[in-house]
Amino acid sequence: MLKKLIFCSVFLILISCVEEDQTEKEIAQIPVELEVTRFDERFAMATEDSLENLKKEFPYLFPKRFPDSVWVEKMTDTIQLELNEAVASEFPDLKDTREELERLFQHIKYYFPASELPEVVTLTSDVDYRNQVIWTNEVLLIALDTYLGEDHELYVGIEQYISKNLNKGQIVVDVAGAFAETELKRPSSRSFLASMIYYGKILYLKDKLVPFKTKAERMGYSEKELEWAQANEDQIWRYFVEKELLYSSDQQLGPRFLFPAPFSKFYLELDNEAPARLGQYIGWQIVRQYMSKNEVSLKEMLHADEETIFKQSNYKPSK
Repeated sequence: MLKKLIFCSVFLILISCVEEDQTEKEIAQIPVELEVTRFDERFAMATEDSLENLKKEFPYLFPKRFPDSVWVEKMTDTIQLELNEAVASEFPDLKDTREELERLFQHIKYYFPASELPEVVTLTSDVDYRNQVIWTNEVLLIALDTYLGEDHELYVGIEQYISKNLNKGQIVVDVAGAFAETELKRPSSRSFLASMIYYGKILYLKDKLVPFKTKAERMGYSEKELEWAQANEDQIWRYFVEKELLYSSDQQLGPRFLFPAPFSKFYLELDNEAPARLGQYIGWQIVRQYMSKNEVSLKEMLHADEETIFKQSNYKPSK
């Protein structure tokens, strides 16, 4: 009986892999037109005389509340010149990033065929790592100065848990996340479970949209952090249940388990070992199990409420 169960499990895994390979082949054939504009380069070469034309071409990047003198001064500002040089050095072209964005756009068109793909505009943002990527219907803004590599000298003073993801390999992951947020409504419930499922949906969408990135990259973890989360999934879940956190609306649960931080805060000795955002990780596993155990489409999952997903996932942590 055990051998039969093992055989069936292996058989189902093989079928799933074949189906995924076929899907990826279909996606690779989808034509996309990726339009990329290097505003960062345009502004670096701009002068006071060319400013007016630049403002007409990119009005959304020049808020009217700021007079022209602000932009003219910025053109020769020492920090801005340093940013221009750093971006030009790290991104002399966007070949690798362009290829990954094209693959992402193909996946978006496959799973969300009605979606309009925006023009891609790259720029600098005074290293505003809280707004690295902005997705709108018309334009996708990518701040290249927030992807120079975790050890870049411009990131001195930025905490390591933030700077570790300030590298070009994360651009397409962040863009996928920004798109995912446009397809999701924020949960109406303030419960910890609702927030976990919300982030779990975003991560599951990343599974589908950027399968060419590793699980660790999709999560924004190092491989070591992902291994820790996988090895301790059962204990994490037991803690959430025993402390009755699932339906709690305690606002401190966000900083403790959902938002970027040096580590997750269980208030135990293991805290320094635990990666941040473990609530997101558990939400991801719940959504993954929900999708594997139920015949539902991607869009049906996106619109399902947290209670439906939680109950129908019959979630069991990996041991």
